[in-house]
Amino acid sequence: MGRKQYDKPDYYTQREWNRIRARERAQARATRNLVLIAIVMLAVAAALVYSVWFFIFRSHDTGLRMSYDMESPVFGIHQGGDMMVKTAPFADGLCVTETDVDADAIFISAAEAALFDLTSEKVVYAKNIFEQRSPASITKIMTALVALRYGNMDDMVTVDEEAFDIEETSSVCELHAGDRLTLKQLMYGMLIASGNDAAQMIAKHVGGGSISSFVELMNKTALEIGATHTHFVNAHGLTASDHYTCAYDVYLMLNAAMKYDLFMDIIQRQNYYAEYTDADGDAYAMTWETTDHYLTGEASKPSNVVIYGGKTGTTDDAGACLALISKDLYGNPFISVILHSDSKETLYPEMNQVLSLVPSNG
Repeated sequence: MGRKQYDKPDYYTQREWNRIRARERAQARATRNLVLIAIVMLAVAAALVYSVWFFIFRSHDTGLRMSYDMESPVFGIHQGGDMMVKTAPFADGLCVTETDVDADAIFISAAEAALFDLTSEKVVYAKNIFEQRSPASITKIMTALVALRYGNMDDMVTVDEEAFDIEETSSVCELHAGDRLTLKQLMYGMLIASGNDAAQMIAKHVGGGSISSFVELMNKTALEIGATHTHFVNAHGLTASDHYTCAYDVYLMLNAAMKYDLFMDIIQRQNYYAEYTDADGDAYAMTWETTDHYLTGEASKPSNVVIYGGKTGTTDDAGACLALISKDLYGNPFISVILHSDSKETLYPEMNQVLSLVPSNG
């Protein structure tokens, strides 16, 4: 049998062999210590790397992914002392101002007016844009936004008597009880012809059979987009107590609605041909014409802009109103709003003055 690994060779004295074994044990201990030190240093380095990653990157990401706290006094919705619902600024991607902007740049008699540069997120012009006023059919921008959020555009809707629970002389699509249209067709009629009968049917259908439930959705959506100077009591905009908005909130509504392709298709049309069935099941058709004088050619536009479309509104209480999407010659989008111009005859010349403030250098 061979000699064991640590048996003393015959050519070493016992004293020499003890020194050799002591030296080997010392080297083994030193090697183990070095390995332990290396392991500890790797663990410390790993902890440092993780700490840097977590505190610089992960902690920020966690905050962004947290659910939006509607009760937060900084970012959430809360009530002021007079019970007016307010929202703290949460304006990423929005044009923001707290005061008039360049109000002396033009002279117009309209009570409120504004111009918003969507590309630079800048308020170019603002006159009294937070004063609460009757919005007339500008209301239908919010009606459309809620319908787009909560409705199915392919749904069939049967017109009933609630469609005619409106002022007799107000603008309508000339619907009749028993007519069957899609929700999409009603949207075209409401926004192009400003049909109050269409607005009623949209509200009743999307509201699950209840117009008042739909109006609750309108007010809920207004708060969600930051339109805190707004309150609705109907879906069409005819004058009513406690039904109001302001020019800035109209901008917020239009800015939200223009993200939907259907809305953008509707507002740029001069007319729309709709085929549907009447109460007897017979084919019926209507052509709805726009109320926007820019699109009909009754009003000329400034040379520095291209008019896309928008929404008009007119009542005795609200005056003549217009919310408009346009572009400069470089394709940059703008939203302009006028509330309470004296008449349709003054509305478009005054809007031209607002649009003249669109920068010409892109």
